[in-house]
Amino acid sequence: MKRLRLLLAVLMLGLFTAPLHAVQPDEVLPDAAQEARARALSQELRCMVCQNQSIDDSDAPLARDLRLLVRERIKAGDSDREVLDFLVARYGEFVLMRPTLHGANILLWLAPFAVLAVGGVGLLIAWRRRRRRPAPVAPLSAEEEEKLRRVLSQGEAGAAGDLTKL
Repeated sequence: MKRLRLLLAVLMLGLFTAPLHAVQPDEVLPDAAQEARARALSQELRCMVCQNQSIDDSDAPLARDLRLLVRERIKAGDSDREVLDFLVARYGEFVLMRPTLHGANILLWLAPFAVLAVGGVGLLIAWRRRRRRPAPVAPLSAEEEEKLRRVLSQGEAGAAGDLTKL
């Protein structure tokens, strides 16, 4: 019974926790449509301090400055593309959570596939080499075993001559 109550309490806490955003109340735009655009754009922009968080989720002062800049550009009438282009021109493509597929970024997008291809080729080569291993050597016949015993019993001096006879 205690476990059931604990499980229910954990589930209730999980249901009532909303995703936390770092947007401060003084940053919110009065126009709901503009605020929705700002939030969507903020999710697309990387915090330059945190690096793996969007500016919408980051508490860093630089992220706040970027959120305010996005809202300022939206209030000025810029389209979403113009806002993103402005920030990319100012901070580089690193500011985008999903960099575009052009120029030097193509290497970043294609590198994982190249590594997989090289690894696959390496595995194929290793597999083929294993398949080409020589067949196991057949056991010696009774006659060959006898010759070998004679050679070994004669010692090193006589062995060199008999080995040429084999």
